[in-house]
Amino acid sequence: MTSPAPSTAPSTAPPTAAPGVRRSDPLTTPAGAPWDLVVVGGGTAGLVAAHTAAGFGARTLLVERHRTGGDCLWTGCVPSKALLAAAHAAAAARRAPRLGVHVGDVHVDFAAVMRHVHDTIARIEPVDSPERLRGAGVAVAHGDLTLTGPQSAVVDGEPVRFAQALLATGSSPSVPGVPGLAEASPLTSDDVWDLTELPGRLLVLGGGPIGCELGQAFARLGSRVSVVEAGPRVLGPEDAHAAALVRAALRADGVDLREDVSLERVEGVPGDLAAHLSDGSVLHVDRVLVAVGRTPGTHDLGVRAAGVEVRESGHVVVDGALRTTNPRIWAAGDLTGHPAFTHVAGMHGSLAASNAVLGLRRKVRLDTVPRVTYTQPEVASFGVGTETDDPSHTVHRVDATEVDRAVAEGDTDGEVAVVLDGRGRLVGARVVGPRAGEVLAELTLAAQAGVGLRTVAGTIHPYPAWSDGVSKAAVARTREELARPVPATVTRVLARGRRRWVQHRASAAGATPPAR
Repeated sequence: MTSPAPSTAPSTAPPTAAPGVRRSDPLTTPAGAPWDLVVVGGGTAGLVAAHTAAGFGARTLLVERHRTGGDCLWTGCVPSKALLAAAHAAAAARRAPRLGVHVGDVHVDFAAVMRHVHDTIARIEPVDSPERLRGAGVAVAHGDLTLTGPQSAVVDGEPVRFAQALLATGSSPSVPGVPGLAEASPLTSDDVWDLTELPGRLLVLGGGPIGCELGQAFARLGSRVSVVEAGPRVLGPEDAHAAALVRAALRADGVDLREDVSLERVEGVPGDLAAHLSDGSVLHVDRVLVAVGRTPGTHDLGVRAAGVEVRESGHVVVDGALRTTNPRIWAAGDLTGHPAFTHVAGMHGSLAASNAVLGLRRKVRLDTVPRVTYTQPEVASFGVGTETDDPSHTVHRVDATEVDRAVAEGDTDGEVAVVLDGRGRLVGARVVGPRAGEVLAELTLAAQAGVGLRTVAGTIHPYPAWSDGVSKAAVARTREELARPVPATVTRVLARGRRRWVQHRASAAGATPPAR
């Protein structure tokens, strides 16, 4: 096939990049027509959206300003769970004597821990790479994209035309304007992975999931950690019982936990910082790690020029199908204001791309979105909380002391709790304990599919597994239903009828059934 002359059409051959330089594909389609879908952002939402659209045969361009993989790969899920694995291993070694296993003093090689973190990123990175995208039929360009109209944009000054676009620019850590904090070079979840030495004294600002996870991890790795939470308790979205279990675990790991206390100012330089708190106390620390929320990445997208409405918070306004106020532009992931989780972003990307490319109107469902805090114990939840004040809701609990696997492993700080509405439908659940995220998955599926706990109770569960708590909760609920007046009367009548039938058959056969 003969390539078109440069003077009449853009070349379809990818430019040759020098070693270490990111290669960008042409910003125009081979035929010069607008792209079917331009995906802005190469994080989880953008990656899934681009793969989905290209899989449907759409001419798809993904534009990423930095590196594909997004926060999940580089600064979020992957590195944090690699760090937690090391921290939990250290804690398990220290707790081993309770099971009769003695390992001596536990030594943490922080440099080796961080090598493990970065090796983990490197092993997963190819899955999210531009090469993988190109292999799936997606064109990839690196640069800053700015919308210039309802169906147009520029990437580093070069024009791009599209039939439809999908915004997936994610979010970044928020740093509050506390006096002196910026001068203290605060760490965030973006750059804490660049540490080469373990901070001797670490202040974690924020007691949400990220603050609790990293606070516990650094404490277990050997830092003297203080966690300061301005709200009345850590893990505010979770119920008081779950928060209490995590609070106790943090303190058992040596964390100095301050709740209902805020940071007022910071003085000094990294290595010699004085953090002044609202209760009048002063913490002397080496570094401050900020984990107080995230800011959507919409401030420099040119959304106004494209007719895309943005809330005061910076989140893009979307409908249930993830379409923005410009019917040609969709949004997915953190910038929508929906729960800022990787699994939500992935589902968003698939749904929004399918709607855009195929003309569907699939709606996103938020009532069964699971969330997990990966502390020890883990806390996993979805839907209506166990502290619901709706009188029609009922809560059924199974304490971890009733789960044989928990007893066998000596890890009984936790429970399984399910929330049912007035019609007996599963509308929420919360699991606290080891592998809580995996245990919650069954309940999330049951709620999503409209499957009642009676079906869960009738399913054979492996034993002894951590999911035994779910099975016990479902069985308890089913027995409660059968104990109600009408079902109880029916079952008694059936039992009596069966007894008489058996006796009649035995009598007719000339045999007397054994006494019971």
